[in-house]
Amino acid sequence: MKYEDFIITSLGKCNVVSPLKQGQRTTSPVYKFINDDERVIYDVTAENYDHCKMTGEIPVSFEKAGPKESIYFEPAKTKVGIVTCGGLCPGLNNVIRSLVNQLYYRYGIKRILGIRYGYEGLISEYNHEVIEMTAPMVSEIHLSGGTFLGTSRGEQDVEKMVDTLEILNLNILFCIGGDGTLRGAHAIYEEIHKRNLKISVAGIPKTIDNDIDLIQKSFGFETAFSIANDIIRNAHNEAQGAYNGIALIKLMGRDSGFIAANAVLAIQEVNFVLIPEISFDLYGPGGFLAELKKRLEERHHAVVVVAEGAGQDLFESKNREIDASGNIKHQDIGIFLKDKIKAEFSALGFPYSLKYIDPSYIIRSAPANANDSKFCNLLAQNAVHAAVAGKTDFVTGYWNNSFTLMPIPAVVAKRKKIDVEGELWWNVLEATGQPISMKNS
Repeated sequence: MKYEDFIITSLGKCNVVSPLKQGQRTTSPVYKFINDDERVIYDVTAENYDHCKMTGEIPVSFEKAGPKESIYFEPAKTKVGIVTCGGLCPGLNNVIRSLVNQLYYRYGIKRILGIRYGYEGLISEYNHEVIEMTAPMVSEIHLSGGTFLGTSRGEQDVEKMVDTLEILNLNILFCIGGDGTLRGAHAIYEEIHKRNLKISVAGIPKTIDNDIDLIQKSFGFETAFSIANDIIRNAHNEAQGAYNGIALIKLMGRDSGFIAANAVLAIQEVNFVLIPEISFDLYGPGGFLAELKKRLEERHHAVVVVAEGAGQDLFESKNREIDASGNIKHQDIGIFLKDKIKAEFSALGFPYSLKYIDPSYIIRSAPANANDSKFCNLLAQNAVHAAVAGKTDFVTGYWNNSFTLMPIPAVVAKRKKIDVEGELWWNVLEATGQPISMKNS
């Protein structure tokens, strides 16, 4: 990574005095405005400080998010679009509501359009309606899960989407979604740039799996593992109530096991956690089934949490289908493990009682909890501050307890995963007591 990789693109000079500054009392200022040269350091360790001091390198840093004294767009003439894409996630409605409230009440931008059903809403052939949004209209949507605007998956024709932006005469487009959505937002930005249009494209990262790189926390993640915590607690009661009872719970985590790992640390009642970052053997003396049997022989109950992307190398079929978002369609590891446990223990004549639980859709469609709701509001507010100031092709993020702005390409370059040699995974191993490896020698 280089310092230059994290410079945010701007549409031009900011000549409009911000309504936030106009509303301030000179004797009692409300806002501490942010300058473009304020940065948040990526690596705050003493080692990195000494390295940069010795070599003269500029430390990698992110632009600090926040309100600006002067903005690019004149509020009375500004028109904004909001779109949500990809799978559901707790907090989507909170973000929509906060964007509208910040634009409507704080900046006085009254023309706000809701784009229905993801990027499909920017393609004329689908004929999805566009909603004229006001703050009173969205005043209570945060009380419900899902997305008020609807969503969809899959790539759309970028030129046609930008054609629609021109037809609608939009000045700012807020794109709320995961890495696929953000790649789409960057493609929209590039087409806008090619046409020399003055339209800001702002990304708000949505991933229930918490797997977007360079962002310490994404909205919906805390709600997800909090709900999973309650489900695991009840599953543990179910397992404990039967002789050799097994509770097998499948949680979200396509490529990263953060939900599973954090839920396990919260409840401290799980005996095995299987995540995409670590492969395991099913059979053999060091494999998962042997370790599970050993646990049952010792304690007569076991709780197993598996992330949806774990153990994909165990499936015989190597032909992987691709979903509408371009992601590899994973085989169902939960059903697979359930069947293998049944077959193995039945063949051995080993008594057991197995309960399988898949709460994924219940979790992802839930409303955000209090802390996630607060986080959604702050992400949205900082996205508005940056977009009205003419920043474009950016994502609002969170790093070292500060809200940041980062170029979309830097964020989607790779997926964030659990460091299996790091503190988080070590804490999980301590909480479960499972072997460091379940691979045969």
